[in-house]
Amino acid sequence: MGNKKTSAFIPKKIARAPYPRLGISYFYAMEILNPTIAAQVARHLLEIQAIRLQPEKPFTWASGWKSPIYCDNRLSLSYPEIRNSIKESLVKAVKHFFPDVEAIAGVATAGIPQGALLADELLLPFIYVRSKPKGHGMENMIEGKVVPNQKVVVVEDLVSTGGSSLKAVEDLRNAGFEVLGMVAIFSYGFEVADKNFENAGVPLVCLSNYDALLPEAVKENYIDHSTLNSLAEWRKNPSGWMQ
Repeated sequence: MGNKKTSAFIPKKIARAPYPRLGISYFYAMEILNPTIAAQVARHLLEIQAIRLQPEKPFTWASGWKSPIYCDNRLSLSYPEIRNSIKESLVKAVKHFFPDVEAIAGVATAGIPQGALLADELLLPFIYVRSKPKGHGMENMIEGKVVPNQKVVVVEDLVSTGGSSLKAVEDLRNAGFEVLGMVAIFSYGFEVADKNFENAGVPLVCLSNYDALLPEAVKENYIDHSTLNSLAEWRKNPSGWMQ
């Protein structure tokens, strides 16, 4: 990427595959690390309790992992000012990284409203990808008009390991779409997610992440400095944390 492309956004990790559409020699598994955007989104999510931090009373994820954090970004939809702020930041991300986009694709279910808001603001077609085919009628996996070779950007609200997000990308590619990349509100920043997106050849751009969250949580007194080591250890080894 040239200087113009990276003035506000810092690539996180260089992968092996070329990705000339973004004007770069190598594909980046990246996140938006604009400090202002990342901190603002983190503060908003903490403020409305879309993100909760409980290192002393951890949550249990569906995977069985013990986690000091729980994230439900769907709550942002109930707060118009925060909803609009997130939408505007997603618009900036798409325009900056994926200017050739022709349609927006939401990932069911939480990515659907965020994707629809984004598509409406960009005046682009919107489709969404089901987690499994509809069990009746046309048994669609993708809802909306399928246009082969159409350039799409996928929208997620949260990225953990990337498994379900990248399954949606696979379904879109199988249907004939060209997936330019993915935007999301928040990422835990797991190394396994970086590898999964890298292997799938999908650029990932997030508004905020775990690294941006922790300083804001301390600043706003949601946690204190004494818990930071434990929170950092969880991100390094989530499956073994507190086992």
